[in-house]
Amino acid sequence: MSEQLNKTPLFDLHVEMGGKMVPFAGFEMPVQYPLGVKNEHLHTREKAGLFDVSHMGQVLLKGEGAAAMLEKLVPVDIIDLPVGKQRYALFTNEDGGIMDDLMVANFGDYLYVVVNAACKYQDIGHMTEHLEDGVELEVLDDRALVALQGPAAAEVMKRFAPETADMVFMDSRRFSVEGIDCFVSRSGYTGEDGFEISIPSADADKLCRMFLDQPEVEAIGLGARDSLRLESGLCLYGHDLDTTTTPIEGSLIWAISKIRRADGERAGGFPGADKILGQIATKDFDTKRVGLLGSSRAPVREGTELVNAEGEVIGKVTSGSFGPTIGAPVSMAYVKKEYSVLETEVFALVRGKQLAMTVSRMPFIEQRYHRG
Repeated sequence: MSEQLNKTPLFDLHVEMGGKMVPFAGFEMPVQYPLGVKNEHLHTREKAGLFDVSHMGQVLLKGEGAAAMLEKLVPVDIIDLPVGKQRYALFTNEDGGIMDDLMVANFGDYLYVVVNAACKYQDIGHMTEHLEDGVELEVLDDRALVALQGPAAAEVMKRFAPETADMVFMDSRRFSVEGIDCFVSRSGYTGEDGFEISIPSADADKLCRMFLDQPEVEAIGLGARDSLRLESGLCLYGHDLDTTTTPIEGSLIWAISKIRRADGERAGGFPGADKILGQIATKDFDTKRVGLLGSSRAPVREGTELVNAEGEVIGKVTSGSFGPTIGAPVSMAYVKKEYSVLETEVFALVRGKQLAMTVSRMPFIEQRYHRG
């Protein structure tokens, strides 16, 4: 018997709009709408797209010791995270592997944490297991989460919540949007300016219809979400990051806060710290995540083996697609460290042919976050 799939609060709206529903992380989610993946991708880059990401996990950590508790689980500065700001973080295990990536916002009286759908129950269990006296965890299972992304997102958002106009990238605030109590962050997963908005489930359909009534906004499915994040060099957990890769191998050294590094005031103190800080110090690791740009038009997809000029296997693709914005195939891959230098040529084995690819800087497009 097949597993019963969950539905987000916006399920009926997706079906009404012609969304092609597919199973994803235990939910029925729209992979595309009649506009089609490529046009949805380009529309988001040019105007504004609305994404349902309600399958993600939303959690509040309350209590005076919440920041100190969470900081013990991540290699990130949580204690000094300013009120009204959000930060990218990683749960690491004792071997230095990545258990998940997440977003943490400080709302003053509590932390608001968003975790990936596929890791939601594991992450909630992990935090619950490490709860300390006086810290309470509340799962927000009665809220939808949507992302409004693209160069027109700010203008659209201002019509409904004028106070969003002075927010900058990674600001997080709680306020009323058309009379509805929302958590709003100026962030996203597309490389574009935009907002992620947590809405009470009962109000989600109403507010999303109001967004979609705006001339700039189209509904966007998972297919375009994937190609948008890939062009922007953003990892998808379970593909580009997993428990066998460390943040250093995953090219996420920037996500290790300076204060938590070997010479920082609060050095280490997180799972796998010895391994991770050791890799920073010695550069002793074998593989590294890189971006690859294709020379033909054939997309090079996840799982494709990579070889060098002599035909020796030197890596594997973890995400790959045709990048509609740049008009070329883009991939992320793990390669042996000596092949990770920019402009190195490697070859993808696609249907018996060797397709040349070049190690390229990520993001593949210019990110357009609003930094003020």
